[in-house]
Amino acid sequence: MLDFKKILLGTLGYAAVTFPLAYVWHLVAFKTTYEKLGYISREEPIIVFGFFAILLQGAILALIYPFLCRGMSLIKGAATMALVIGIYHWTMHVLAAAAKQKIEPLSLWFGVETAYLVIQFTLAGLLLALIYRKSELENVKSDPVPN
Repeated sequence: MLDFKKILLGTLGYAAVTFPLAYVWHLVAFKTTYEKLGYISREEPIIVFGFFAILLQGAILALIYPFLCRGMSLIKGAATMALVIGIYHWTMHVLAAAAKQKIEPLSLWFGVETAYLVIQFTLAGLLLALIYRKSELENVKSDPVPN
């Protein structure tokens, strides 16, 4: 059964963690690096598109987490989510961009974006694992009563 409260918390939490990280990483801290790589080509990036992309990612991840990580401990669930979704996102974002765009040098691209995604999905995995952890009350309700 879907828990809409947890889906909403996961979506908003993911956006609250990811959007500031993405903005600062790509448009402040490493802006000149991304410009030199040829990745950011718009003079003014369309920030609202990035925000909506992050909201949609958050909703999808919040929906996926309970199915992917059911019954796992907090740490195992967080690590599983970070690895599975992080690697999937890396192939779509980092590897595919390198295949389609003239990004040079590739070693710098792979390094800076991989570091970003490791941070992003480690935080996202931990956040979702915390949101979906069972409370003590839920644990008592789900444990069979001893005879």
